[in-house]
Amino acid sequence: MPIHETERGGVREVEHVWVPVSGGVRLSARLWLPGRPAPAVLETIPYRKRDMVRVRDERNHAFFARHGYACVRVDMRGSGDSEGLMTDMYLPEERDDVLTVIDWIARQPWCDGSVGMMGTSWGGTASLQAAARRPEALRAIIAVCATDDRFDDDIHHMGGCLLTDSVEWGATLPAILALPPDPRTAGPGWRRMWRERLEGAAFPLEHWIRHETRDAYWRRGAVNETPGAIACPALLVGGWSDRYSNTVMNLLARENGPFWGIVGPWGHHYPAPGRPGPGIGFQAEALRWWDRWLRGVDNGVDGEPRLRVWMQAYTAPRNRLPRRPGRWIAERSWPSPNVAPRHCRLARNGLADGAERAAGPAREPGLLFLVSPALADEGSATAAVPEAREVGSASGDTGYFGREGGLPLDQREDDARSLVFESAPLDEALEILGAARLRATIESDRRIATLVARLNDVPPEGGVARASYAVRNLALDDAGRTPRPLAPGEPVEVSLDFPNTAYRFEAGHRIRLALSSACWPLIWPSPRPARLRVHPARARLTLPVRVPPAREARVAFSGPVRAEGPETRALIPLRPLERRSGVDAGTGERSLRWRQPRWRQRFVGIDLEFGSETRAEHRIAPGDAARASTRFEHRLHLGREGWTVEVTGIAELRASESAYHPRGVLEVRENGKLVFERHWEPVIPRTCS
Repeated sequence: MPIHETERGGVREVEHVWVPVSGGVRLSARLWLPGRPAPAVLETIPYRKRDMVRVRDERNHAFFARHGYACVRVDMRGSGDSEGLMTDMYLPEERDDVLTVIDWIARQPWCDGSVGMMGTSWGGTASLQAAARRPEALRAIIAVCATDDRFDDDIHHMGGCLLTDSVEWGATLPAILALPPDPRTAGPGWRRMWRERLEGAAFPLEHWIRHETRDAYWRRGAVNETPGAIACPALLVGGWSDRYSNTVMNLLARENGPFWGIVGPWGHHYPAPGRPGPGIGFQAEALRWWDRWLRGVDNGVDGEPRLRVWMQAYTAPRNRLPRRPGRWIAERSWPSPNVAPRHCRLARNGLADGAERAAGPAREPGLLFLVSPALADEGSATAAVPEAREVGSASGDTGYFGREGGLPLDQREDDARSLVFESAPLDEALEILGAARLRATIESDRRIATLVARLNDVPPEGGVARASYAVRNLALDDAGRTPRPLAPGEPVEVSLDFPNTAYRFEAGHRIRLALSSACWPLIWPSPRPARLRVHPARARLTLPVRVPPAREARVAFSGPVRAEGPETRALIPLRPLERRSGVDAGTGERSLRWRQPRWRQRFVGIDLEFGSETRAEHRIAPGDAARASTRFEHRLHLGREGWTVEVTGIAELRASESAYHPRGVLEVRENGKLVFERHWEPVIPRTCS
């Protein structure tokens, strides 16, 4: 039976109702219902509807309900107020549950039989996965900051390289899942549910590290493995400050269905409150989408350009950015006839247009060492050169997952430790839209090595901004499926695809390609420092250059709407990320620490507190991969008067040349007393990374 029913503005709100799924498990749903049968909008994620994302849920679903949609927000099995266990991401039972919930919604008396599905991040990916299976009632989806490629475009790996973000998520996800259901919604059996959840707690970071190639584990639930499967209309939304933004243009290029894409400047979150701005009126845009595909209203949505993106312009690099300079542009189709490849050659004296010969010495450039901070001949002394694994301190977060503070910083320090190819000052502005590509011939003195490429914007004066970057594990084939260890000293042709982007290099600026063999602490270092050599005469950078049409299509979004949210009280206000870095004068060890300060808020209407805190530390010593370490600690607080729960999730990673050594800790305290503790210390063979 529904409990905690209220009515506000003609919308009946049901705080909790059970939805039966397979295995005798019940999922907890929150409902916003208009006064008559209506199309329904579903969002299902493991991020607790009762507290963790309550503000966001009400910003979206209450708005849609006031405009006549039945809205359903479901906690996935093993999370929030739902029963069952969750031991990893995108398991078969999770994806089956979504289909069961869609069918359940379509049969309810408050639904007219039509269902839409939406979500950001995990919820957006779940929407893509559900659409690919074509349930009868699912008529349209909105996928925000979602991934279609679980191996290359998720939080775990990039270009076959292990991301340290994976370690952070290895601390965070178990902590979220270890929180109890709220006794006031889950009912008398809440403690039994909680105990089962704790006893079944898992350490999924082990799986994410163990699967080093694009194997069946990563192909599970990745919609890029089933092109053409999605037939219903799909609105794809991404942000350039989020690594998942690659999905939007990749799907548009690959699929023939009714897909539309929007990519703005923001990070990993819904775009209405998005940072960096400008945000857009996401709720209004989504409402138009639902009206067109769930109600059949002829409102012009299907006449919009297939792709609308924010063309980014230079801004001085900084940790936080309220608004990114640029403008909205549109493409009627993607790929676009307005975009054509421009080839650039890598020459000893810089980056030259492929149609011309570079100025300078007439002789063909020879081998260039990648470990040097400057272009070095094969015979140059390298003993005092900083190692390439010191590159990366200016990179910011790999995913910029919504934190205030985490954008890429001035690239000059990293560029000084990289092999740099730079163009002459541009005579006129140049815009790129899509994915740049680097083809090169590389030699390595190690069987396992990494190549990192950064595409930077160099102004006449001031800080150097990163426009895009790509990484590649050279010990994997181009598809990332098969280990292909390098033969030391033997040339190998490699291809590096940059993520999609939209960026304008202004007249007078230079385009810089910076190459390195590491990017710490974004990606885990190779087992031993690799000395790479580049053959410039056999290398080419291809830029997707956009020539604006004579008449640019006008792009206009409404501003963010004033959406009502729950009454909250900030007990400890949310503050920006804090960062510190340093070098040990005696050992040369470099460290980077950051902290998301503790914050806490109280939901007045349900008398519940929620808050969190995250700490991170990365360390690396020159020439000693065994001393590289990453540690994340994520703390969560839940409670009300007379009852508190504190959960701490810790994930650490160290590695030798032959194995990864992750360590996980989960601690749960109720009213200050330790009630559960678990440790994990697997040893994972290291074969190709």
